[in-house]
Amino acid sequence: MITAIQLSSLRDIHELLAWVIVIGNGVTGFWALAAHRFTRVRHQFLWWLTGIAQAAIAIQVSVGVGYMVKENIDTPQFHLFYGFVALVTVGIAYSYRQSLRHYIYLLYGGSGLFLMGLGIRAMLLGNT
Repeated sequence: MITAIQLSSLRDIHELLAWVIVIGNGVTGFWALAAHRFTRVRHQFLWWLTGIAQAAIAIQVSVGVGYMVKENIDTPQFHLFYGFVALVTVGIAYSYRQSLRHYIYLLYGGSGLFLMGLGIRAMLLGNT
């Protein structure tokens, strides 16, 4: 069976998830900021996409560690640091959701764009 995307290795999965994280968190971040300003764009689907985009980070970190251990590669330290910071950022945003419920769209908008930036930076470092 021929597929459009062949994921034959952990590296391929890691690279695909990087794009899922960057695009997913960027889209949901901008959407959440728009939803803060315009009530018409508030929709339950935003939270589903946000959850998927942020859950992809945990999967990405796991796949990346597995790839690094399996292939015994020397990964740039800041690449690892950005992955760790992204994982912690998801936890912090989730932990503040109740205390900042009046600003929930700003919280997830800002954290989504921050996560997008971390993903971009990690991708740039990972290719060196």
